[in-house]
Formats: sequence, C-alpha cells, structure tokens
Amino acid sequence: MPRTQPPLPVFCDRFQSAIEIIGRRWTGAILRALMGGATRFGELRTQIPGMSDRLLSERLKELEAEGLVRREVIADTPVRIEYHLTERGQALDGVVREIARWVEEWGPRPADGAPRERVSSRRGSR
Repeated sequence: MPRTQPPLPVFCDRFQSAIEIIGRRWTGAILRALMGGATRFGELRTQIPGMSDRLLSERLKELEAEGLVRREVIADTPVRIEYHLTERGQALDGVVREIARWVEEWGPRPADGAPRERVSSRRGSR
C-alpha cells in the first residue's frame, strides 16, 4: 500500500514567501546558471539570453539579500566580482532539478512544435 503524505495546510506564509522569492521573473534561470558553475556577471548574462543587465544586477542583489547568493570581490587588476550560491542557495538544487523534470513532462510545449531541449541533470550542463 503506498504511503500517503499528510495534507499541506491551505495557506502557509513561509511557503508563500519562499515561492515569491524563487518565482520572480528570471530568478530560476539565475539559480540554474549558478548551479551550473557560472560565477561572473558576464557568464550569467551569456547563459540567460534576453535578460537585461539592470534586471540581472537587481535580481542578484535580491538573492544576496535573501541569503541565497554571496557576492565576492576579488582584489585583482582589474577587480573581479564573482557570485556563488550560499549553502542555503545550494539547498535549492533538488527543487530546481525537480521543477526541470516536471517541465519536461508537463510544461508548455514550444509554440512552433519543435522538440524541446532535454535538461541534463549533470552539474555544469546547460
């Protein structure tokens, strides 16, 4: 007999806050890129086509304020800035992978009917 899970509460403010953080436009793409190993602003910009520099900067600041991303300034010539997931951000890996799996099975199909790219579960893959 399959094990049933307890019912989820109809409303949970902690759950709602978490969904609003990771559900903001482009945030999922940023998290995926960081999980894949991207660290520099330019790398993120390249991996997330269509996102403006201003919005990328804004989202990175928000993720940093939420404790999901750490901004590291590297004293070099020129100064380098890298972004890394914190332990809290890395803990979202399973969630992001599960959403990617769900999209493959249930997500919207491309309008042109072309097959979608498979999402690789290997770290560092796009």
